[in-house]
This record gives sequence, C-alpha cells and structure tokens, in this order.
Amino acid sequence: MVQRSPRLSTRRMASRVGLSRMNEWRTLNEENLYPYHDQRVQHLEPGDHAKYMDLCQCGNAHPELLNAILFTDEASFTRDGINNLRNIHTWAHCNPHVTWVTYFERRFSLNVWCGMLGKRLIGPFVFDNNLTGNTYEAFMRKELPGLLEDKEPNVLPT
Repeated sequence: MVQRSPRLSTRRMASRVGLSRMNEWRTLNEENLYPYHDQRVQHLEPGDHAKYMDLCQCGNAHPELLNAILFTDEASFTRDGINNLRNIHTWAHCNPHVTWVTYFERRFSLNVWCGMLGKRLIGPFVFDNNLTGNTYEAFMRKELPGLLEDKEPNVLPT
C-alpha cells in the first residue's frame, strides 16, 4: 500500500487494512518505513538564481546595506483554513528529500503582509480584498508610509 501511495496517512492505511493506528505504526516501523516531511519551496523563475546570487554578493560586500533593505513577506489564508504542514509527509525507507512547489502568488483569499527593516518589525497589515497588482500598489503608496513612520516600533530581540 505504501509503495502505491507513499503519502497516505496512517489513519487511512489502518482503516483500509482493518488495523488500529498503533498497529499500523508498529507495522510501518517493523518494515523500516518512517514518515518524512515534505519541504515547502517557492517556485522560482529561470532568472531568479542569478538575481539572488547578486543580492548575496552585494550584502557580503556592504553589510550595512542589509539594515536599509525592507524584507517583506505575505501569508495567504484560504477558506479551506490553515494547512497543518506537520500532517504532510511521505513514507519511505530512507529520506526521499521531497519538495512541495507552491504557487501562492496565483490564488488568494485573505492576505497578511509583514516586513522587517533592520531589527524593526513592520506590520502586520491585513488586506481587505484579493491581492492584485493594483491592491499591492495602493498598499505601497497609501499604507506602507504610515507603517514605516510607526511611533512605537516592534524591535526584534538580538
């Protein structure tokens, strides 16, 4: 069953063969099968690697610039809820180093933005609508300047 469906949960395996989940775990361990968690990776475009290498080299040559760069990220929450990434795994004899390519930029429901400038945490900011190029531009023009002028910055511990 594991060879056909290595991502099957122990709950489903136990249900299909009529065992308790504890016996299913015991059987998997006796067969030297262990649950390896997938590693989430962001989809990269063909020219991205060179750009990241340029940024790393520039950061190494001028470390003071890293305090002047606003690092940002967005998180997307869908109607399906928050995925529990600890439940995503692949059963195998040895670690298959499985990756899971995501395309979060192409589907949004509720989006939260946060940034870091030096040791200062900026945000969070919740978008009311779907995140589009126009919404993000409006955020950068109208909301971000106010977030950067925050009187009480959240300073990250060292």
